[in-house]
This record gives sequence, structure tokens and C-alpha cells, in this order.
Amino acid sequence: MTKTFSWIEAVADEDATGKLRTLYDRIRAPDGSIDNIMMIHSLRPHTMEGHMALYKHVLHNTRNTLPKWLLEATGVYVSILNNCEYCTEHHFKGLERLLNDTDKAARMRRAFENNRPEDAFEGRELAIMRYAYALTCDPVHMSSTTLNAMREQGMSDGEILEINQVVAYFAYANRTVIGLGVTTDGDTLGLSPNSSEGDDWHHR
Repeated sequence: MTKTFSWIEAVADEDATGKLRTLYDRIRAPDGSIDNIMMIHSLRPHTMEGHMALYKHVLHNTRNTLPKWLLEATGVYVSILNNCEYCTEHHFKGLERLLNDTDKAARMRRAFENNRPEDAFEGRELAIMRYAYALTCDPVHMSSTTLNAMREQGMSDGEILEINQVVAYFAYANRTVIGLGVTTDGDTLGLSPNSSEGDDWHHR
């Protein structure tokens, strides 16, 4: 049996065996569901494994030093810039949960949708969003000076790397789901893997 949430086939949970069964069991949510963005890899489980490892360590590793809400907000902005409804809805729900402030989250989303991050951010956070815009929408003109605004706000090179990886990851994730027509049908929005350095990929 195959799932029909995209333009290509995906192996249903009940039909998974071997390596795919192991991976499905590692990433399922408390309600038993598996996000479509992961299930879309089911015909090539090795790419699911790579995707999940990258996602977890870019956004949910305890060694990141920037606040998780800020990494999620950056991902939401990139997803909106890329017109990726799937990642926008998933990660906006995650952002709402992390902020625990629906009004603040809504203000951020409006700022992103109007391409006016200055309406919701200032200082370091605004410099991050402007870098995210430049790397997403005008990468050909990136140079070392593009990073200066973040450095002027006191960001270390390690923190700049964290932001770079979030922007780059969402470029990959956005194009994965857009390019294969993946929808949120059946997904539980806003879940994320446990934050740790280990291999615990269960979503909550």
C-alpha cells in the first residue's frame, strides 16, 4: 500500500520492513504519526536517515548556542521566501510553541509575509533575518561583507555558522517538498525531535 500525499509514491507505515521500519519507528510522533517530509524518502531510506540527522543537528542539537525559537523563526522566514507552505505551517506551529506567545508569533509571521522583518525584529535578530534574505534570494551577490551586520551585533563565527546552516537546511527541505508536491495531509504540525546529541529522533 502506498501513501498519496505527494506526486510520488511512499511506503505506508504498515508496509514498512527492514531499515525503513527501523527508521519509521525512530521518528514517529507520540500519536504514532510520521511526518510526510520524512515519509517521502521511503523509497530511498538512506536519504531519510541523512535528512533526519541534518535536521536534528541544525535545529535541535544542545550544542547550538542561539535560542531555538530564533532558529525556528529563521526557518519560517526562509520557507515563506521560498513559498513553501509545508515548512511554513510546520515550523510556524513549532515557533508558536517555543515562544508560548501567539500574538508575538503572529507579529513575526506578518513581518515575514510582508518582507519587513524590521516590523518584528531589531539588533542581532534583524541582522540575522537580513542575512537569511540575502542568502535565500540573492546568493550570487554574497560576500564576506554580508556577514558584517551580524558581527557588528556581537555574533561569533560559530553563531553565524548556526544561522548559515539553518538557511541552507531550509533551502533543501523546501525544495524537497515543493519538488515532490508533498502536502501536510495527515501530519501533526509543530512537532520536533528531542534535543540531544544522541540518536533519539522521536518527535514531541
